[in-house]
Amino acid sequence: MSFTPLAAHPSTRPTAAFRGRIGRDARSGHYAVPRRYRLHLAAADPDCLRIAVTHSLLGLDKACPVTFLPAVPDCPDGGHSALRPLYDASAHRYTGPALAPVLSDDWSGRIVSSHGPDIARDLARHFGGGRPTLYPCGAESQIEAVERMCAQGIEEAAQRAGAADAEEAERTAALDTLLTTLGVLERGLGAHEHLISDQITAADVELWVALVQLDTVHRYHLDAAAVHRIADHPALWAYARRLAARPDFGAHLDLDAIARRHHARCQGLEAAGAAVQILDWETHAEAGSVVRPQVNRP
Repeated sequence: MSFTPLAAHPSTRPTAAFRGRIGRDARSGHYAVPRRYRLHLAAADPDCLRIAVTHSLLGLDKACPVTFLPAVPDCPDGGHSALRPLYDASAHRYTGPALAPVLSDDWSGRIVSSHGPDIARDLARHFGGGRPTLYPCGAESQIEAVERMCAQGIEEAAQRAGAADAEEAERTAALDTLLTTLGVLERGLGAHEHLISDQITAADVELWVALVQLDTVHRYHLDAAAVHRIADHPALWAYARRLAARPDFGAHLDLDAIARRHHARCQGLEAAGAAVQILDWETHAEAGSVVRPQVNRP
């Protein structure tokens, strides 16, 4: 299944404060050494969930330990107090929120990166030897196309479709965009088990997290008829169900944490779609989950 890259579009994700990269050798400054780096993740956050799944697929528990943060940030500015020392050590007089995800360097006590896509790529490219190839050679443009499709055609479109302060025409157009995107994915997955390869790639991680967000967050602000139309993509949701049953994916699903994060951040009105659950995520995740990651709860 091939994807054409979409035109550049402004991202709704917060701007990352740190964009360091892990290189291949000492000249990069941050070179790949097992147990030098640490991830700090709040799995209810979609960027963190993508990294947590990537980390598990690559089997990096020993090479790059993970510290899990509370689902709901405990600082008034939306940051995590546990990350504040790292942010303060990494930038003089840093005044922004201490956000997750964070990849830190235990040797220096400073942050390498807080940019989720860069972190996932660097883990896969520099610590993934002998493990699944999540970024196959020659597939980068297709993976980027899927990332934009998920960000714009699913997540942003779903947000606009459920925005209480938007005009009816705007909400209708956004829902049309969402359904068109899901239709494209439905047709592709009707003939293939995975998105762009015969094995799991970063594109599958991206889409799965987008579908989790669509069913556990965005549908709460859509009407019931819209959610039924979203659910009417059997191949797409069967794909989401299959991945949820894999321990690498489902073990990181904390539905209670996602709900608490959503209710803490959400300013919109709940709609009838809240009562129309598409997948029983917990049941599917438990069917394949062996060990759930330990998450510190407030």
